[in-house]
Amino acid sequence: MKPFLAFRRHPFDVEAHFDFSLMLAYALPAPALEPLLAPGLEVDRVGDLGILAVALVQTRDLRPAGWPSAMGLDFFLSGYRVFARLRDRPSIRGLRILRSDADSRVMKWAGNLFTRYGYELCRTRASRHDHILSVEIEGPEALRVEADLRPASSPPAGSPFRDLDEARRFAGPLPNTFGWEPETHSLVIVGSSRARWDPVPVTVDVTRLTFLDRFSAFNPRLANAFYVENVDYRWKRGVLVTVS
Repeated sequence: MKPFLAFRRHPFDVEAHFDFSLMLAYALPAPALEPLLAPGLEVDRVGDLGILAVALVQTRDLRPAGWPSAMGLDFFLSGYRVFARLRDRPSIRGLRILRSDADSRVMKWAGNLFTRYGYELCRTRASRHDHILSVEIEGPEALRVEADLRPASSPPAGSPFRDLDEARRFAGPLPNTFGWEPETHSLVIVGSSRARWDPVPVTVDVTRLTFLDRFSAFNPRLANAFYVENVDYRWKRGVLVTVS
């Protein structure tokens, strides 16, 4: 059992290139998100609200750090996560991964072998015409969004953020992601680093997002939308932290 557990702790550094990443953040009452968190975590709040994020990422050359880029995987990733903090060390912010979808069978297999991020297979279509980016996902969770990539001047209407500077604190990704290992009652914390991360606020039209259906009673509100492109990214080896 123990050797197999070690496999799923993100056991080595990984690097990749993001052709682009579109990030959507939704505000919900913090109590609606608390049941989704692992022990040892608390909701990273904006007043009485928590933030659930959706990341749509065209990923290229994902591979163990140090391997040639030609040996990497190319795939589209959609990730669902909650902004969270360590309860005992609230200065440590990160993302609690709820599920991940990829349009690559190899990535689904490898992602579930080396992490607990819940990879599922999906079908994706992404296209760009001038300043309009369209993304459609079909699978266990479906999504359809159109983004106007010209810089927005303010957060979306109804956002809890007063301005773009405040909204940018929840633009993702954060320095850490949090996985949960129930067998040892431990968090697996994966640090990260990136280059040229300067997300641009954008306007989006989301016409389908089935992941939010389960929260319909809480009236999720689009809190921000940011876009970034041509980013080199690196995830560090996971660190196991036992929760008392």
